Amino acid sequence: MSEETRDVTTKKSNALATMDFVADSGMGLENIDKSDLALPFLKLLQSGSDETKKKHAKYVEGAEAGMFYNTVTKKLYNGEKGIEVIPVFYKMTYPEWAPFEKREGRPIHNDRGPDIMGKVTQNDRNKDMLDNGNEIIKTANYFVIINGERPEKALMTMKSTQLKVSRQWNSLMEDEFETDPKTGKSVPAPSFSRIYKLNSVENSGSFTWHGYNINLLRKVDNAGLYQMAKDFYSSLKASQQKTAAPAKEESNY
Repeated sequence: MSEETRDVTTKKSNALATMDFVADSGMGLENIDKSDLALPFLKLLQSGSDETKKKHAKYVEGAEAGMFYNTVTKKLYNGEKGIEVIPVFYKMTYPEWAPFEKREGRPIHNDRGPDIMGKVTQNDRNKDMLDNGNEIIKTANYFVIINGERPEKALMTMKSTQLKVSRQWNSLMEDEFETDPKTGKSVPAPSFSRIYKLNSVENSGSFTWHGYNINLLRKVDNAGLYQMAKDFYSSLKASQQKTAAPAKEESNY
C-alpha cells in the first residue's frame, strides 16, 4: 500500500469514528469507589509551609504565605482577593499527635472523641497534653464546595487560635433562616444554601501568621450547585460513623 493510499484510508477511518463523551459517561471508572479517591485539603499557607520553600520537594511555584492551596489539584488562590465557599458539613475532632519534634505529618489517632479532653492537662504553652507526652489538638473540620467556574470539593481545618473564627462562622450559619411556606414559621437554613467569602488575614504576636476571615455573601442561586452540595452532604452524613475526618495539615494557627 502506497503512502498516499494509507493516508486516504486513515482519513476515511477517522471520518467514520465518533466521539461521544456523554454517551460513554463513566466508562473506565466502574471499579473506583470513594476509598480510592483523595479529598483535597484547602490549606492556608504559612511562611513555614513546605509549599513556599523553593528548595523543598513540596515547593509549589508562586506559592506565598497567605495563599490558599488545593493539595490535590495543586491550585493556588489569592488569599487577599479571597474565594467563595459553601459549607456542607462540619465536624469537631480530637486527633492525638506525637510531640512536635517527633511528628511525621499525620496524627497517631485521627479522633479520640470529646471525652479525651477530660484526660489532658495544659502545659505552660496552653497545649492539651496527655500523660504519654502526646498532644490533643482540637480541630474544626469543614467540608466545603469551592465555588468557581468548576466547583470543587475540599476539606479545610481550623485549630488553636482559629477556633475562635470557627465559632464565629458557626454562629453565622446558625443565624440563617428560611420561611416555611406551609406554616409561615422560620426554620434553620441548610448550611449549604449559603455562599461565604473566605479571605486570609495576617496576624502578629510573638510571631506572624495568617488566619481566616469569613463573611456571608449570598444564597446559592444555582440549582445544579445546590444539588452538588446536597449530595456531598448526604454522602458525608452517611459515612460519618465510619470515617474520622483526616487531620493531616499542621499549619493554620
